[in-house]
Amino acid sequence: MAELIEFDTQRLRLRQWCAADREPFAALNADPKVMAFYPACLDRAESDALANRCQALLSERGWGFWAVETKSTHEFVGFVGLHTPGPELPFSPCIEVGWRLAAKYWGKGFATEAARGALRVGFERLGVAEIVSFTSVGNLRSRAVMERLGMRDTEEAFEHPNLPVGSVLRQHCLYRLSHAQWAINST
Repeated sequence: MAELIEFDTQRLRLRQWCAADREPFAALNADPKVMAFYPACLDRAESDALANRCQALLSERGWGFWAVETKSTHEFVGFVGLHTPGPELPFSPCIEVGWRLAAKYWGKGFATEAARGALRVGFERLGVAEIVSFTSVGNLRSRAVMERLGMRDTEEAFEHPNLPVGSVLRQHCLYRLSHAQWAINST
């Protein structure tokens, strides 16, 4: 087991998962608005299994998809963090930054704020050379977060192999951010 990394941003706490996170996480995973760019909403068992995987990876590696809560009210917001996607992606191996927040927290800059903190962990504490992010080409909200993070659209579209052929979600875009570019952007 690695040392657990947890950290604060200006308004948020990124931390290990706890039992109280399961119910609000299940609610956001069941929300069609939140899950519009995923193949399907998750039922409670699927949501709990995902939270358990996130919690286990954090315990094992010290980093991953952290549970995010507001510092002022301690409300669960969703998850943000770093992940190693499967080898089936055309640009693997890599580390990605990703997020999934409850819709009531959209438009407040939380995804960008928390993802900046995750990037800092990746580049400064883990020594990662590059971090990627990807989404369905039509997911303009996530693409806007990637751009606010200083990530570069590679214009290298790819078909996500875990989505069915013919799915409107299969075509994905890839964004990249090098450690050097992050260092320039974060000064």
